[in-house]
Amino acid sequence: MTDPDFAVEVHDLRKRYGDKQAVDGLDLSVHRGEIFAVLGPNGAGKTTTVEILEGFRNRDGGSVSVLGADPATADRAWRSRIGIVLQTANDQAELTVHELVHHFARYYPHPRDPDEVIESVGLSEKAGTRTRQLSGGQRRRLDVALGIVGNPELLFLDEPTTGFDPEARHSFWDLLDGLRDTGTTVLLTTHYLDEAEHLADRVAVVRDGQVIALDTPANLGGRNARRAIVRWTEQSAGGGPVHHREQRTDTPTAFVRDLATRAAVDGEVPGLQVVRPSLEDVYLGMIGEVPAVEPPPDGRPRTADKDDQMEDVR
Repeated sequence: MTDPDFAVEVHDLRKRYGDKQAVDGLDLSVHRGEIFAVLGPNGAGKTTTVEILEGFRNRDGGSVSVLGADPATADRAWRSRIGIVLQTANDQAELTVHELVHHFARYYPHPRDPDEVIESVGLSEKAGTRTRQLSGGQRRRLDVALGIVGNPELLFLDEPTTGFDPEARHSFWDLLDGLRDTGTTVLLTTHYLDEAEHLADRVAVVRDGQVIALDTPANLGGRNARRAIVRWTEQSAGGGPVHHREQRTDTPTAFVRDLATRAAVDGEVPGLQVVRPSLEDVYLGMIGEVPAVEPPPDGRPRTADKDDQMEDVR
């Protein structure tokens, strides 16, 4: 029997493509009314898992319940209860925003008011604009409008802000916060770690077809993974070589105060840095990348560009 408190329940999910075990005993549960983010590198099994949850792909084993039904055998009534926003969409380019949202609303038994949906995604001023004339951010808002016009209980979002500029991304985040406030459950896949940190109530990290961590963004990886790191330099007596030091601590202010009392007369601590690991740092460590907070072997602070570190994750 499924738990009514969960919109999604997955146990021991398995899917193989030839010799590749794409999903290998994956377990997760999504509470009703929460934004749940799924993170993981390419090939981790995220897309396959979400497609199984959406009913687009059959599984080889395990049990799946989405809104109380098995997606593999669910009927049209079940499909009217979910909304899906794919990573890319190129439909009906000659229709206006107004025409397209009103058209999609007719597919559902209990749709939202199409004009209110258009307003909610910030496209009222573009209602008469043809789809092909929208900017990338405006097109993405239209995609969300089409995903929510059916008044879904559960909304699937696949990389929703890819290609957005920072202003458009933050506006989109506000929209998703509003959907959560109305009780809509959102399952989100993203490779933007700040997006998951801002939006998600809980985050699952998927690697090699399994969930390797599941928690709130603030607690992912455990308490020790979020301890502050204090770095500084010390010179040997008599002008000898400089040594690079670091210490993980729960009380960085007290630790720095103690360092300052032991420093030179002016109280300055050479090379002082206080770093608190971000969700990105913790995530990169989980999937086998080098977290940005770890120093290189020579002990000097790492300065590598995080965009370079993220390239393989995307």
